[in-house]
Amino acid sequence: MNKKYYITTPIYYPSADFHIGHCYTTIIADAIARYKRLTGYDVFFQTGTDEHGEKIEKKAKEAGVTPKEYVDKIIENAKDLWQSLGISYDYFIRTTDKEHESAVQKIFKKLYDQGDIYKGEYKGLYCIPCESFWTESQLVEGKCPDCGREIKEVSEEAYFFKLSKYQDKLVEFYDKHPDFILPISRKNEMLNNFIKPGLEDLCVSRTSFKWGIPVDFDSEHVVYVWVDALSNYITSLGYPDESNEKFQKYWPADLHLVGKEIVRFHTIIWPCLLMALNLELPKQVFGHGWLIINGGKISKSLGNYKDPREYIESYGVDAVRYYALREVPFGSDGNFSEEALITRTNTDLANTLGNLVNRTISMSHKYFEGQILNPKVTEDLDNELIRSVLNLKSIVEEKMNALKVNEAIDEIMEVLKKCNKYIDDTTPWILAKDESKKERLATVLYNLLESIRISAILLSPYIPTTSENIFDQLNTNETSYDSINEFGKLEINKKLNEPKILFARIETK
Repeated sequence: MNKKYYITTPIYYPSADFHIGHCYTTIIADAIARYKRLTGYDVFFQTGTDEHGEKIEKKAKEAGVTPKEYVDKIIENAKDLWQSLGISYDYFIRTTDKEHESAVQKIFKKLYDQGDIYKGEYKGLYCIPCESFWTESQLVEGKCPDCGREIKEVSEEAYFFKLSKYQDKLVEFYDKHPDFILPISRKNEMLNNFIKPGLEDLCVSRTSFKWGIPVDFDSEHVVYVWVDALSNYITSLGYPDESNEKFQKYWPADLHLVGKEIVRFHTIIWPCLLMALNLELPKQVFGHGWLIINGGKISKSLGNYKDPREYIESYGVDAVRYYALREVPFGSDGNFSEEALITRTNTDLANTLGNLVNRTISMSHKYFEGQILNPKVTEDLDNELIRSVLNLKSIVEEKMNALKVNEAIDEIMEVLKKCNKYIDDTTPWILAKDESKKERLATVLYNLLESIRISAILLSPYIPTTSENIFDQLNTNETSYDSINEFGKLEINKKLNEPKILFARIETK
């Protein structure tokens, strides 16, 4: 039976249409999911939307529609965007799904019945846009530390979750599972800034707005974001029915991929809720950095971004995917700019990859009418290239297991650069002038075609449309992961299809 792999993006808050920052997280998750599928895993890849709360209730009111009508339009747009980007998710969960709402009510009641949730009064400093409560000491110049906007003091009756009860157990779990939070800097931040000062019990219901899942045994209250949104990762698998086949198969999650600003919720609140439910904890939470535009965070409220489809229409889906995956060291912040996207597309995709594929297939047509031949007239520099190509599989595997996606792609690009150098070193155009060198020429072209085939398989999680295009030009069905274990699987005597430009060079003004 295939090994399972359950990967999630955060469920995004649909207060406005999604931007390139949402795309960044989702493209990375998609690349990891595709890579795991390629390597033989049974993958469950989930994304979705967190649709309740005061902010959406307020925005819907301003727009003169119901909250559900307001979010429906944004979600339709989001699903279209994911399709435009080739996101291969298996499940899109919405917190307004009836199954999710019912499951959340059962979870809330279970925690209440066992004494982990109790009623009290909440007084605190609250940021409406972030839907976050803060203590005085956490504020930055009296404002929300996340978004920098005004906060207001609120006081209302609320239910609380006994977060403090699980503090010691959580620290113990961190100690036993050193890779639970990555990068390691995020773990230190959680321990020093939030856990060591002491966890306070958590407000898990609200009465000041109605757009939420009702607490079914107390109609004045709606379930607040923590129990509602975070539990999506298990309700989608059929929980609280622990005998559900999907739940038994895929839980615990292998990877929760989240932006660094919500690491706290996924590595403190979520584990404590799971402990209270007596469930296994996820294996890993990775808090990636932000894409920055002009030195500032991409922001819905500032509107400092284009619709991502504009980039896709201008440069192609794989150029956008490639840039998001390759440009930013995973875990760090990275700058997003159209100029950098164009440079990366021209340098890596048009020159290194596209030029290699086009030259090789064009020469094969020119010198052998597109027929694939391999007389195996080899020289030492062939062995050097073949060794690099065959080593690539294990190098990429090591990088992907460490979630160093940009480094995995970099390794493939290095091999493609070696292929281009191999053309310069073997000079096929000179070999073609000498009839006695015809077999050597055929061997050189075969080595290049086979190197391209193997590289295209390893590139397929990142730029899937381009890889399919390359397989089509190579006229090959040898596209499985196992087929890259040996060099020489490209079928002899088959005819290549006509060369096509993979990436046209983008001219800048």
